[in-house]
Amino acid sequence: QQLLSYFNSFKLLASKLQLTTDIYQRIAAAKIFIDDNYQQDIDLEQISKQAFLSRFHFHRLFRQVYKRTPLQYVTQKRLDKAKDLLSENKSVTEVCGEVGFESIGSFSVLFKKEIGFAPQYYRNMAYKKKMEQLAQPKKAIPHCFIESYRLDK
Repeated sequence: QQLLSYFNSFKLLASKLQLTTDIYQRIAAAKIFIDDNYQQDIDLEQISKQAFLSRFHFHRLFRQVYKRTPLQYVTQKRLDKAKDLLSENKSVTEVCGEVGFESIGSFSVLFKKEIGFAPQYYRNMAYKKKMEQLAQPKKAIPHCFIESYRLDK
């Protein structure tokens, strides 16, 4: 179902990139494999096998379609999930393991490099923001929305 959705929405992209429908479907299947398994220790060999392509050919095609390498995509998926989990006030150690990083040190350095904040600082700020929104929900709603729906009365 998800594969069909990817295929239909990017049919035009496949023709623009001069890929056959079969190749595009295989690249999309490999991306779905990444989406479902990013927290595992997956490598290019495992991912490219999902598309039934050599590592080198798959790497080139994936980058052509998604404008980033498979490793960059896996890393971004992990960091996005880490941000979500840190916002739920989970510990940095717990988040690190849950999203698939092997070392807290490498996770922390990469997180700070890509997001701009250390994971612990991000967690504290996200939690603080969440608590402020619970205490004063109207502060998180744009003023024009409050006025148009007369929520201030």
